[in-house]
Amino acid sequence: MTEDTDQTMTIREMCDAFDVTPRTLRFYEAKELIFPQREGQKRLFSRRDRARLKLILRGKRFGFSLEEIRQLLDLYHMGDAQATQLAKTYEIAQKRLEEMVARRTELDDAIAELEEQMQWGEKMLASMRQPKKAAE
Repeated sequence: MTEDTDQTMTIREMCDAFDVTPRTLRFYEAKELIFPQREGQKRLFSRRDRARLKLILRGKRFGFSLEEIRQLLDLYHMGDAQATQLAKTYEIAQKRLEEMVARRTELDDAIAELEEQMQWGEKMLASMRQPKKAAE
């Protein structure tokens, strides 16, 4: 194998390594987020593609939009040792964290309310199951 071949992965290897579907990889390729080499119908993914996919998946996990991810990936080659990319990533991440914490608070409140309602329902069901006394 050549050194270049050693550093590339097929679509199947990418799917297995990153737990994604071929459709996902083709989608990211169509959105110009990754750029596999083409050999006929075969796609070969470079180390750079793997790094980009890792960042894409991490960004998606954190709730970043594909457009935000694209912008961050495009900042990689600014020539400033990724300072601009890191600063922008931090800015977006800070906003996303604030949104996630707010959602968690809302979810915690909803869970507590649902638990209260279920306890009330449980008591109501238990009282309905009690045999009625003859005098009643």
